[in-house]
Amino acid sequence: MNNTYVVIMAGGIGTRFWPFSRTTNPKQFHDVLGTGRTLLQQTADRFAGICPAENIYVVTSEKYKDLCQQQLPQLSDEQVLCEPIGRNTAPCIAYACYKIREHNPDANIVVAPADHIILKEDEFRRIIRIALNATQERDILVTLGIQPSRPDTGYGYIQYLPDSEGDLKKVKTFTEKPHLELAKQFVDSGEFVWNAGIFVFNVNAITRAFEAFLPDLAEVFEEGKPSYYSDLEMAFISKAYSLCKNISIDNGVMERADNVYVVLSDFGWSDLGTWKSLYEVSEKDSSENVIDGNVMLYNTKNCIIKTPANRLVAINGLDGYIVAEYDNVLLICRKEEEQKVKDFVADAKDKGAEFV
Repeated sequence: MNNTYVVIMAGGIGTRFWPFSRTTNPKQFHDVLGTGRTLLQQTADRFAGICPAENIYVVTSEKYKDLCQQQLPQLSDEQVLCEPIGRNTAPCIAYACYKIREHNPDANIVVAPADHIILKEDEFRRIIRIALNATQERDILVTLGIQPSRPDTGYGYIQYLPDSEGDLKKVKTFTEKPHLELAKQFVDSGEFVWNAGIFVFNVNAITRAFEAFLPDLAEVFEEGKPSYYSDLEMAFISKAYSLCKNISIDNGVMERADNVYVVLSDFGWSDLGTWKSLYEVSEKDSSENVIDGNVMLYNTKNCIIKTPANRLVAINGLDGYIVAEYDNVLLICRKEEEQKVKDFVADAKDKGAEFV
């Protein structure tokens, strides 16, 4: 039996990518990079050779089950785990791991978000294999750390012990989204990496961690043993999620455990959380514009423009803007003010559900 499993977290809405990412069709189900494959499909594709297709599980919202199966038709019903409500990453990971353990108590598991970009996929697979080899032999929790290129306040930071031997570095501290001065200190010290939000552990190590640090959560999903892989599962999960608190795996487990290690990584990673992050990783023209659509530009530079192919768009005189249209909503916003997108979404809700 192949003991390697992959859990893809695909339940988020991606509000900061509005209007492209919507409640009915979030960003992970879109071809964001114009490659012909959606972010979810690309995530599954990059684990080819790491584990067999039948060992890939996707955790998503009930309302996205059909989208998942349309885009990943190789998945059986058992491989698409539907959350009745969003409860952050700890319950999501617990559900998948307790279910997988029932099928294979020797499972070695990679957990990855569905909406990240990874440009150097061969290097990514090399790093994943390093982590899997380590967790196969030891009951440790491994995260991937990205070498920071700048003091960014939008990422979590992991401090590691630099004198740790080999590829695995012992984790000393986690810091979630520091202010700019602190982020500068972190980068200058050379002892911090960005937290990629990709985790590797064997199923025994993670369930023990849940028992130690989130015992209520562990108890809830432990009770599901008779229900997993049966007709009773959905009813059980509906009840279980009503009992789960909203907490991330970082806050609930990784920041508290003493057996956490990081593999230092550089594989062209972006968490693709915002329009600006998409701009940074995308190919640009001679005027530093990122263009996806039927567009005519005049005296325009440093912009990201994503519009429908069936609509001709003419733009004159913009510098540093987001221009995005999808499903009857048009957004025009300075890149440097993209944090206002969440405010736009909140206001759009007042105008009607079709806009969000």
